[in-house]
Amino acid sequence: MDESRPKNIEAYRQATRAALLGLAINVALGVLKVIAGIAAQSMALFADAVNSLGDVFTSVVVIGGLWYAQKPPNPRHPYGHMRAESIAALNVALVIGLSAIGVGWEAIHRGTTRDESPPAWTLWIAAANAVVKEALFRYKRRVGRRSGSSALLANAWDHRNDALCSVGVLAGLAIVKFAGSRFAWVDLAVALLIVTIILWSAAKLFRNGAGEIMDEQADEKLLAGIREKAQSVPEVRAVEKLLVRKSGLEYFADIHVEVDPQMTVADGHRVGHRVKDRLLDAFPAVRDVLVHLEPHLKGGEQGSAEYAEVEAPK
Repeated sequence: MDESRPKNIEAYRQATRAALLGLAINVALGVLKVIAGIAAQSMALFADAVNSLGDVFTSVVVIGGLWYAQKPPNPRHPYGHMRAESIAALNVALVIGLSAIGVGWEAIHRGTTRDESPPAWTLWIAAANAVVKEALFRYKRRVGRRSGSSALLANAWDHRNDALCSVGVLAGLAIVKFAGSRFAWVDLAVALLIVTIILWSAAKLFRNGAGEIMDEQADEKLLAGIREKAQSVPEVRAVEKLLVRKSGLEYFADIHVEVDPQMTVADGHRVGHRVKDRLLDAFPAVRDVLVHLEPHLKGGEQGSAEYAEVEAPK
């Protein structure tokens, strides 16, 4: 494998293409809804526009993060630059959260003052946005599952949230349109609901980015798969410890496997490489595996704290 390039390069390519498509669509939707929200004096529609423009910023940062994450390791960053994606996510979460607070403040400041009901065309805009966002959700979910990109899958669900927000905007505008301006408070309520959803999404994005930077343990499904695959190597008696951290769209694994304590260093070295090669072949998202050998003692006793580090040949 070329150490200067990501192991799962196709995942980066697919994620970048999907992010570029989302960027183009969100720019168009955001500008359209800003104009429509101002013209119709609808805070709900304007809040939804801010959400789309926030997605524009998110797409730009994700694209930049994906590009920078693929830069090869260097003496100053020997583990690569994959964490750039997590740092970008933290900044995106903060900006989106502050924008949502600003929209909520403006909605409360304007209150329920409205002289006339919104024009019918605002309903069509909200409905079209819901359809487009739902289509983006389905497309990115399909690409995310095919590429194994959890980041793209999360982004897909963000589009599903946007579609639901647009349905809420549509409901608020329709009520004010057909029930009269005395129900203008519904538009304000929907705007505040959307702000709440945006803040929740921003908090979730911040938590995920912070978790990656803090080397949060991978999900149980991946851990179970790695453990099972490592134990499929005949010489491996047990897996004593398994640590897997996410970096960008890839993972780094540290695994302690127990082997026959009478095994020679040379044999243990070969076993370590078999474990590593089997894991790298089975899990495209796993970039590197560091294997530690522990003696398997009788009676279920824990192996020695001392271990031999096995590195793959360059």
